[in-house]
Amino acid sequence: MSDEARLTRTAVRTGGGAAWLARRWRRSQPGWQALGIALPAIIVYLYFSWGPILSSLVMSLQNPVPGGTAEWVGLDNFAYVLSDPGLPQATLNTVYYTLLAVLFGFPVPLALAVFISELKKQSWYFSGLAYLPVVVPPVVAILLWKFFYEPSSDGVFNTLLGAVGIAPLPWLNSTAMAMPSIVLETTWAGAGSAVIIYIAALTSVPGELYEAAELDGAGIWRRVWHVTLPQMRGIIGTMLLLQVIGTMQIFTEPYLFTGGGPQNATKTLLMTVFDYAFTRVDYGAATALSVLLAAVLALFSVAYLLLTRRWSRS
Repeated sequence: MSDEARLTRTAVRTGGGAAWLARRWRRSQPGWQALGIALPAIIVYLYFSWGPILSSLVMSLQNPVPGGTAEWVGLDNFAYVLSDPGLPQATLNTVYYTLLAVLFGFPVPLALAVFISELKKQSWYFSGLAYLPVVVPPVVAILLWKFFYEPSSDGVFNTLLGAVGIAPLPWLNSTAMAMPSIVLETTWAGAGSAVIIYIAALTSVPGELYEAAELDGAGIWRRVWHVTLPQMRGIIGTMLLLQVIGTMQIFTEPYLFTGGGPQNATKTLLMTVFDYAFTRVDYGAATALSVLLAAVLALFSVAYLLLTRRWSRS
């Protein structure tokens, strides 16, 4: 091959390579522009979301002193937390609340959503009523229900019970009834959001399936069991996971209703974290318990997703 032909081939290769790079740059340019636009929001998110998480991980291994230098203590905070004699009771209370909330509070929004969807024309009205408790500020709702739970015979709920011949109940003053009373209020306060989500999910169920079930003579209960629930199992599984995670982090309701009483019957894990941080002023122990709770919830979430992956896809 002559020198002239060799130079021509080299020029063609160089030109082709430059054109290829130019095409790749033009194709990727919108992506880089989008990344540049989103970068400030990403930085803010990482700083305010993951920044405190990483700081908590570091603090759980230290003994922070307000206004002083933090001392590195390793795993001593975790050992202290796990040896706390009040931790088992707080853990049992939290698990007990979660079980009650899932057993009673989880089916209620789903049943309400199915009921409202069956009303057709009046569904918008009942959807608004179901969502109304969410609009009420949580502290206001808790204080209102605390007034309703007045244990004397003049209390609102006890007055209603007296009208049907039932003696006044102690409600929040009883170690046996305090936690179920809190679950009743949290179910009322939080069901509205789940109802709206379920109603939106119900609209995606093909109407042909209901028509076929009606032609087969299926009533409302059989339609719900054989059509609605199988078609919504993905969203139901996700909502169950979110409810377990949320209920394990309960704090506001027991703190305002009972302050953890009576006899620590409603003291939860997050109330124990609050006690470490603001009563004992032990931020290392508080963050250590928070990290342990987060780790348990993360492991539970992973195990739950692995167990339900095949069920949700089938």
